Amino acid sequence: MSAKRKPDMNRRRSAARRRALQALYQWQMAGQNLADIEAQFFAEMNMEEVDQGLFRALLHGVPTQVDTLDARIAPLLDRPVAQLDPVERAVLRLGLFELQEHLDVPYKVIITEAVELTKAFGGTDSHKYVNGVLDKLARANTFRAAERQAGGGE
Repeated sequence: MSAKRKPDMNRRRSAARRRALQALYQWQMAGQNLADIEAQFFAEMNMEEVDQGLFRALLHGVPTQVDTLDARIAPLLDRPVAQLDPVERAVLRLGLFELQEHLDVPYKVIITEAVELTKAFGGTDSHKYVNGVLDKLARANTFRAAERQAGGGE
């Protein structure tokens, strides 16, 4: 893969995460049907610069595993998942889902992207909270053990 193509792919994946966060936030807040949300995003948003496969995987994957994700997140929080700021909750779910399901993406990239999303959409210091929780999740779960042992994620 050429050097020009890799940054383009990274930008498309970042855009997919951003759109997925927005769509998951909408799902959390309105309880709207995922297919309707997806159709709305493709009709109303510029999705040409988005990794559409990743967007769909995140949008449909997080809700199917929401109970499991919340159960894994809950022990690391200072309050119940339901009391989290909606942006923090959506970012943590999205980040943990990707940590579990997209082992091809270095965990440090996933955490960095989650922090950037939280800086863009969350409260003033929310990014620090999200960073700490996702870092603990990446370190505590066996699905990233080999990556961590290898010096991981850089």
